[in-house]
Amino acid sequence: MLFAGPGLCFTSQPMKKYAFFSTLILSFMLIAGFKYLSSTRTKQTEAPAKVPFAAMLSQKTFEEMFPQRDPFYTYASFTGAIKALSNIVIKVEKRDTYLFRITRTDRATGKSAVVRQDADWNQPWAKAKAYTQFTVDFGTFCADKSLETSKRELAAFLAQIAHETRHGRNGQYDDGLMFLHEVNTNLPYVDKNDVYPAVPEKKYYGRGPMQISYNGNYGFASDCIFGDKNKLLQNPDLITTDAVTAFKTALYFWMMPQEQKPSAHAVMAGNWKPTAADTAKGRTAGFGMTTNIINGEVECGRANQFGPADRAGFYQAFLKKLNISDPNCVCTCEKMQPYE
Repeated sequence: MLFAGPGLCFTSQPMKKYAFFSTLILSFMLIAGFKYLSSTRTKQTEAPAKVPFAAMLSQKTFEEMFPQRDPFYTYASFTGAIKALSNIVIKVEKRDTYLFRITRTDRATGKSAVVRQDADWNQPWAKAKAYTQFTVDFGTFCADKSLETSKRELAAFLAQIAHETRHGRNGQYDDGLMFLHEVNTNLPYVDKNDVYPAVPEKKYYGRGPMQISYNGNYGFASDCIFGDKNKLLQNPDLITTDAVTAFKTALYFWMMPQEQKPSAHAVMAGNWKPTAADTAKGRTAGFGMTTNIINGEVECGRANQFGPADRAGFYQAFLKKLNISDPNCVCTCEKMQPYE
């Protein structure tokens, strides 16, 4: 948007002795006008100030979205998790695809600590491997872009956790956050993992709003959330006994990229751009891509699947609750190939 500068008004003077002062005045006003235009344009292009979360989602709206929720899941626990994680920044460094160093910074205390460094990280052969890094700032959850973008991300997050924990009537979109863990608790969900080994007699089945599962995910999430992998590896039931922790695991899963997958946050915030390979496989930015990230292997790349349609239905219902729309939404992943 162009802005008009300050009005300039001069009275012509016949006497030459005023010419010098008129020139000075003109120069001064032109400089002032330039500074005004520059400062105004800078303000227009600055990142928007972070909107208080309550301004996006009130307790009343939250409870309207989840009228049948388990009493375990409260608005206070959700907002408490967001607030607690907002100061946490995770730096993930990788050598090749399997050697990691993870640094956790807490802005509240100003302290940084390496919470994971794989044994061979500093070996000469390891240093010769390809090096990559990325940073996850949990404080950017629903706060990365404009209010409109943030509300869409919030609707997408809530839609996904609603579907993951639903138990009720199809098509009503009022039955989310009803399960604390998956129904079948007989499966241990244990993989061999030298960094995040399963604790004997502990099971790592799906728990919490995003139904986090497997010991590797529990350990990685615990490193990020608490700075201690053992917190959740040794006590996976903490996710079903402490609601703030439960929501923290969902936020962790939402914000963290997974190998070749982008984070769901990056997709909804508009920070992810599909590669040529992604485009060839039908992967397009939008809500449907978050489904591909969360459960693509089971649900994506095929038509008439209940899961993607139900997730998209929750998304549209929650957009309305937040007084927002997504007119160009690619809401399902039926035309997207899942990640291998």
